[in-house]
Amino acid sequence: MQRQRSLPTLADHAFFCLPESVGWYMDAPWHSVDRQENALNNFSLHMIVKGKGFLVAENQTYTLQAGDAFLYFPMQKQRYYSSQDDPWEVRWMHFYGSKLKDYLLERGLHRSHLWTVRQWKPLEQAYHELLLEAEENTFYRLTRLSTLTYSVIAEFVNQAEPLSTNKNEETTNRILHLLPQIQQDACKPFELEYWAGQAEVSTYYFCKLFRKVTQMTPMTFVTLCRLQLAKQWLLEKREVTIRQIALDSGYPSTSYFNKRFLEQEGMTPSDYRDLYWKN
Repeated sequence: MQRQRSLPTLADHAFFCLPESVGWYMDAPWHSVDRQENALNNFSLHMIVKGKGFLVAENQTYTLQAGDAFLYFPMQKQRYYSSQDDPWEVRWMHFYGSKLKDYLLERGLHRSHLWTVRQWKPLEQAYHELLLEAEENTFYRLTRLSTLTYSVIAEFVNQAEPLSTNKNEETTNRILHLLPQIQQDACKPFELEYWAGQAEVSTYYFCKLFRKVTQMTPMTFVTLCRLQLAKQWLLEKREVTIRQIALDSGYPSTSYFNKRFLEQEGMTPSDYRDLYWKN
C-alpha cells in the first residue's frame, strides 16, 4: 500500500525549503530504488517506522529498521530496497531549497547516508502532517508547505546521529522511560545517583546518555521542568507569594529562583505574573 503526492518544482520562490514529493509506503516488499549518479536533483530523506530494509553504499549493504533513516544529497547515486520477509513501512520526502546544502553541511549531515533518529515519533508525525497538507491542498498554501517541510528537516537534524552497528537501544529506552518520572519529581531535590541507579548505569554514563537522548544535561532538564511549573503556578495561583512558589518548585532561595527565572525567561517572576494579570 502506498500514499504519495508529487508537487511542481518552483524555480523562483522565497522559501527556505519546499517539498517536491512526499509519501508513505506501508507493507511494501516491492519497494526498491536504484538511481544512478546525477539522476535526482533533490534532497531525499527516508525514515523507517516498521519492518526492515537495506541500503547499499560503497559496496556494502546495511540493514535498516524502525528508527533508522537515510539522507541523500542531490545528484548522489541511490540504492535501497525493502526486506521481502519483513517489509518496511517508510516515510519519505524529496525536497529542495537554495540554502539547504549549506544548512545541512554545517550540521555534518554530509558525513553519511545512514542515521539513527533518537526520538522518531515526532519526526513521523511531521512527515504525516506534510503528507496531509500535500494531499488536501497540493501547492495552494506554499507558506504552510514550506513550514511543514522545515518541520521534518528540523526534527531530523535535531534527533539524528550516525547509524552504529553497536546501538545500545535498550539503555537509551531506559532514559526515555524515566523522563516522565523525572519531570514529575522535578520539584524534589535532584539526586543523580538515584536516577543513574534507576537506569542501571553509572552516573557518568547516565549523564552521557541523557545528553544524547535529550540534547541537554539532567540538571538543565530538571530546571526547565521546575520553571515550567512555576510559570503555571504564577498564573493560576494569584494569591500565592513568589517565595512560596519558589519553595514549591524546588528553590529554597527566592533570590536564586528569581535569578534562574530571569535567565530563562528574560524577566522576573513578578514581571511575568504582572504581564498577564496587571490591569
